[in-house]
Amino acid sequence: MGEQAGAVASATAPAPATAPTRRSLWGWARLGLGLAVLAGLVYWLGTDPFLAGLRLIDAPALVAALALGVLTTVCVAWRWRLVAEGIGVRLPLAQAVAHCYRAVFLNATLPGGILGDVHRAVRHGREAGDVGRGIRAVVWERVAGQVVLIAIGVVLLFAFPSPVRPYLPVATAVAVAVLAAVLLAAWLLPESGASRWTRALVTAVSDVRAGLLGRRTWAGVLVASALAVAGHLATFLLAARTAGSTAPLTLLLPLTLLALLAMGVPANVAGFGPREGVAAWAFAAAGLTAAEGVATATVYGALVLVASLPGAAVLLARRVRVPATV
Repeated sequence: MGEQAGAVASATAPAPATAPTRRSLWGWARLGLGLAVLAGLVYWLGTDPFLAGLRLIDAPALVAALALGVLTTVCVAWRWRLVAEGIGVRLPLAQAVAHCYRAVFLNATLPGGILGDVHRAVRHGREAGDVGRGIRAVVWERVAGQVVLIAIGVVLLFAFPSPVRPYLPVATAVAVAVLAAVLLAAWLLPESGASRWTRALVTAVSDVRAGLLGRRTWAGVLVASALAVAGHLATFLLAARTAGSTAPLTLLLPLTLLALLAMGVPANVAGFGPREGVAAWAFAAAGLTAAEGVATATVYGALVLVASLPGAAVLLARRVRVPATV
């Protein structure tokens, strides 16, 4: 239906057709950026750091990654369910877990790192009969996760030595000022208005109040997000040890956290790109080696892919089930 509407719009009004073109160009630009980072690392360090860590992955590491994957996926699904039902969209936990596993698998195997989340947003919206609310639920669920990750990251980066520690006070002050300005603008926003942007902002404020800050949601969202962050950090530390790093945890924790934060940049190739680039820089700046950082990030990507394999089973089950109902 969306493609048909786009075709009609382009046929009757050629000018708006530039929007899909710009989105396509932006998608290619993000993919190109991820490839450029990987190409730069290969040129600088060669392929050995990428392959050395992978050769060290053993069965205990894979089992641990699968277990941590269960923890993080269930926590994300729980958070998503709370947010969705907070804004008025029903989402059973078992269904949320299946959707999240499929999304993690697609994110780990497709360019961009967000196509799995787009898929689960649209799919759930269609199943619930409200695509708009379904998309907004996933957006706010992801925002909640990133906010908690950043908050935990700031605390840990203040607590442990890291290459960015000297710049944290200024960066934190700027971030708090921006957040305060946004909250003030939202608070002073009129309840109604003719502007499309005003209505969108009113809807966003309503979603945040009900889905993230509601009396029945905020504690669960906070706990689920904190546990998910802990699971991702544990997986990164597992990757570092699997790749052969012997650095103390007090040094590895902030470095892996920086690489984890870099994963929020939607410019990667199946998850690879900015994560490896930031890991190489952070490890080298902390007195270790860039090769060790790349090996750690590469092993992390491999462990996440293994942990996401139940999502492939969900996709396969769906494909087997659909023809049977036709």
